[in-house]
Amino acid sequence: MRHYKKGRKLGTDASHTKAIKRSLCCNLFANDRIKTTLERAKEVRGDVDRVVTWAKRGDVHARRLALAKLGDKELVREIFEKVAQGLFKGRNGGYTRILKLGKRRGDDATIVILELVLEPLHASKAASAKPAAKPAAKAETAKGEAKADTAKTEAEAAAKAEAEPTADEAKAAAADKPAASDAAVDKAPAKSEPTPAAAPAKEEKTSDDAKATE
Repeated sequence: MRHYKKGRKLGTDASHTKAIKRSLCCNLFANDRIKTTLERAKEVRGDVDRVVTWAKRGDVHARRLALAKLGDKELVREIFEKVAQGLFKGRNGGYTRILKLGKRRGDDATIVILELVLEPLHASKAASAKPAAKPAAKAETAKGEAKADTAKTEAEAAAKAEAEPTADEAKAAAADKPAASDAAVDKAPAKSEPTPAAAPAKEEKTSDDAKATE
């Protein structure tokens, strides 16, 4: 009976399962990545996260708990020193990553790579924030350009409206032009036609001059 016993059996008895988990944890902390089956990787992740949490605490009791879990004094000292130097700083969980490789020939077991997440958290945040900032800047520049174009078109339209006369002004100008031409036509005949009284006066003068000479 498996009352009050958590976790996967992994096809072995309790003591063998405990030894497998301890060995996998020690190898992972020593090499930063291991290759194993998917079931064993899922079963080990909880123990790895627990050890890292104890290392973040850093007190004597946490060190003793980690030593009881791993059974390697030098490895526990190395883990606590790395975490004290800021190995998992700012990360509140998710200290491992599982990468699937495919099925194993023979028993068709899923083979994975279990590795520690050693990347700093602030670098990933900055990388995710930069692509989000670029479209915002592009959108702002596009809005500014659109505003400038609209202002330019409005100014050009206003200048054209001021330069071009309105329909009423054009009609009034067209109505005034024929009147001016008619007045000019009326004035021209008056200047060109001679007065009828002027010609006889000249003839009379010439006749008088002829009489005088005689």
